[in-house]
Amino acid sequence: MTALLAAATSVLWGLADFGGGLLSRRIPALTVVVVSQLIAVTVLGTIVVATGGWSQAGPPLWYAVAAGVVGPVAMLSFYKALALGPMGVVSPLGSIGVAVPVGVGLMIGERPGLLQIAGIMVAVAGIVLAGGPELRGAPVRRQAILLTLLAAFGFGAVMALISEALTTVTGLFLALFVQRVTNVVVGGSALYVSVRRGARALPEDGGLRTVRAALPALAFVGLADVAANGTYALAAQHGPVTVAAVLASLYPVITALAARGVLKERLRAIQAAGAGLALVGTVLLAAG
Repeated sequence: MTALLAAATSVLWGLADFGGGLLSRRIPALTVVVVSQLIAVTVLGTIVVATGGWSQAGPPLWYAVAAGVVGPVAMLSFYKALALGPMGVVSPLGSIGVAVPVGVGLMIGERPGLLQIAGIMVAVAGIVLAGGPELRGAPVRRQAILLTLLAAFGFGAVMALISEALTTVTGLFLALFVQRVTNVVVGGSALYVSVRRGARALPEDGGLRTVRAALPALAFVGLADVAANGTYALAAQHGPVTVAAVLASLYPVITALAARGVLKERLRAIQAAGAGLALVGTVLLAAG
């Protein structure tokens, strides 16, 4: 169950990242974050009311609040990095954040078996190589890398925090709702400040009309990200965090493949080898 849920997480996160990065090339990244999360809040709020999730409220919700504070910073940094591109390079570096939940798992006493340790090492190496790491280049590329590293730490922190939230299904909906409300508050405040400082909230080409036209894609990004957080929380609760975190962090492979299929970004030999290693690591983790 852990392997299946974590694999679903990687697919959802990979597609959400691809969509968010693509939208950030036409719409300001902060607007993408706020609007997509606002849509997610609306859907989750409806589910919480329908399931009576408020009855599950308790101290663990503070983990969701903390995740909601960190999340917008990570998403904004990542979407800006993806917009600078290429996605097939930026996305794998973002998965370095897996070190945060894996470290937490080890600190609480989890001890993976030899096969799982081998799987973790192979999968992480494959994730990084799947981007064909390019650490040299123009200043824009260096900026993308710095933004990605900031996002990676944030993503890892969110994974660690959300796995500590409420454990029941209705409680998880409530935790995700609280997380997304916090996302909107933090992201909305940042958007307000940036506009006051002269930044644009709407794209230069088309303005509000462009945002309205992109609402279906924004909804997909927001809801896929929420679903990924949910499946990851369940995966971490049903099995070792060290295993769930690594499997969930295979999302860059999905992003790279989506970029290849939609944007025709060419996969280099090192990227193809990295994708293969990531799959081998997945098999080892599942077998362990």
